[in-house]
Amino acid sequence: MSGTSSRGEQRIGRRTFCQTMALALAGSAIGGRALEAAAPPRLKIGCTGLIWGATPKTPENLTQAVTDMHALGFHSFETWGSVLQAMEEKGALKPLLEQHPIPLRSAFMGVNVHDPSKLKESIAQVLAWGKVTRQYGGTFAVVNAGGVDRKNYDFKAVQKHIVSGLNEHGKALHDIGLDAGLHQHTGSAVDTQEEVYAVMHAVDPKHMRFAPDVGQLQKAGADAVQVIKDFLPIVVHMHLKDYSGGEHFVGYCPLGQGKVDLVRVLQMMNESQPKADVMVELDGSPNQPYTPRETAEISKAFLMKQGYTFRS
Repeated sequence: MSGTSSRGEQRIGRRTFCQTMALALAGSAIGGRALEAAAPPRLKIGCTGLIWGATPKTPENLTQAVTDMHALGFHSFETWGSVLQAMEEKGALKPLLEQHPIPLRSAFMGVNVHDPSKLKESIAQVLAWGKVTRQYGGTFAVVNAGGVDRKNYDFKAVQKHIVSGLNEHGKALHDIGLDAGLHQHTGSAVDTQEEVYAVMHAVDPKHMRFAPDVGQLQKAGADAVQVIKDFLPIVVHMHLKDYSGGEHFVGYCPLGQGKVDLVRVLQMMNESQPKADVMVELDGSPNQPYTPRETAEISKAFLMKQGYTFRS
């Protein structure tokens, strides 16, 4: 659909959807709070392979990531769709997951939505990644709007392409059995709080939910708690990351060592979206003070103090 009035209707529809669902969730939470006040958290925490360096350039690092994540008892894991595809082409993915049977939940997929001339190519690529994801039990596509030159970037000039492109990617992923959500990302086409609100109020909620990174929201200057609160009814996937602004981990840090109000974020998610996929994540960096596994152990210890449990 095109035209100003149609886009306006989409924005109003998304706001109405969020507001209605928020009221319903709030009422449900209040009604059950007395009974559930002492109940343990219901969220099942997973982890991404990022800190282990399991990236498109080093897909083989997924082996150590899966080994450690499984040993630490995380409930599920996430990696790049391109990493899954590369490991599958080498015949290494199936034996790895058989040896370390931690469930695959989601795949991270960078797309191109700000340039409509590359839309067809981008959708074809995510479908290839998505088919491998589904083959091994994955259920969710974490859609990142792709990197841009932020110094020369004009968001308003390409906003309509971003919205329509995200909708088209979401529809294509749904057709192969994957849910999808926008993952706002540092340096990408959707980064700042203003951009997040503009896009998430305009996309079609049937095909594109919200899959935020709370640490990156904090780094971009946003109020992470407020953003999550405003979009809580459609936050079905999350990267749980802390941010300190320090010299290591690109300014991020293990959970509990930074500025993000993780306790409040987790409380909102546990009360209103207990079935959401919440994935611990941390970026690596040169000369980092902890090994990848140690960072995961620190974050796990923080979560256990909040009452979260892990697989034995």
